[in-house]
Amino acid sequence: MARSLGTIVGSLGGTLRGEAGLQVERLAPIGDAGPADLAFVAHVRYAAQIQTTRAGALIVAPALADAAALRGACIVADDPYFYFACLTQWWRDQHDPLPAPRVDPSAHIHPLAVLGEDVDIGPFAVVEEGAQIGPGARIGAHSVVQAQAQVGARSQIGPRVVIGRRCRLGARCIVHPGVVIGADGFGFAPRDGRWVKIEQLGSVRIGDDVEIGANTCIDRGALGDTVIEDGVKLDNLVQIGHNVNIGAHSALAGCVGVAGSATIGAGCTVGGGAGILGHLSLADGVHISSFSLVTRSIQQPGQYTGVFPIDDNAAWEKNAASLKQLNRLRERVKALEQAMATAQKTQKQP
Repeated sequence: MARSLGTIVGSLGGTLRGEAGLQVERLAPIGDAGPADLAFVAHVRYAAQIQTTRAGALIVAPALADAAALRGACIVADDPYFYFACLTQWWRDQHDPLPAPRVDPSAHIHPLAVLGEDVDIGPFAVVEEGAQIGPGARIGAHSVVQAQAQVGARSQIGPRVVIGRRCRLGARCIVHPGVVIGADGFGFAPRDGRWVKIEQLGSVRIGDDVEIGANTCIDRGALGDTVIEDGVKLDNLVQIGHNVNIGAHSALAGCVGVAGSATIGAGCTVGGGAGILGHLSLADGVHISSFSLVTRSIQQPGQYTGVFPIDDNAAWEKNAASLKQLNRLRERVKALEQAMATAQKTQKQP
């Protein structure tokens, strides 16, 4: 199943330097690539790897083209990382193409559901009344598309996914196994020491080209909708609360939690394990470091970090105890400043 460098360049572009007929058997990381493998060097700061790798061919930026060509064949691309990303998609299509679409006999399709052309429905999947599945979409085994829900054209729904009633998923989305879209938001009213459920009457609206990682949950809105805009990428085990709005092309890494009614702007990133409290707003272009806790709205783009540094336990306990005293110390400092200001005024008086 090897492919020649000439075939790759003919399909994806770039400038080939070296033998077009060189066969590539595998795409590989540069550190363990072998003579039949193709790897990439993403940036000039990794130029030293060109001399140490055993890769049969490299993808490099123009600034590294001469150095790469001295050791062997290379593909020159303006953005090697982007080129490699496109190459992985092309390689997957070449070596692991999707099977021809079919509706498995064990699937349950309601008579009033609407299926577009070339839809693939896996074993034991359920498509309920009024649901709409767009052309070329694929629904994995044991997945459920509930009543009045919509799945856009060419979207891929993995196994054991639930798309809740009236929720809408755009075109070309990828939803990995175990995802739940449209579960009830966490809404309860306290009464006499008990919790009274607030029915969640909204839905979830997801744009085009969104990817949602395994076992991620996106809650439906309480009254309005939870909204995920075009091009958003959510990693595994992400929790999106009710009525959250995430702007286009933002990306949230694994185990991020976003509480209800928070708004995240376009082009934002949130590192793994970070948390965003409810009813906050993040401007476009805000980047949150891993394991940070966002407790206030952020109105300016930039990188933000809120992580208490790790330390040996004894030192950490002392520092944590000191933090508890910060407010009292602040008040003492304010009192001292006021006393000093009063003393200075007294000294200046005749």
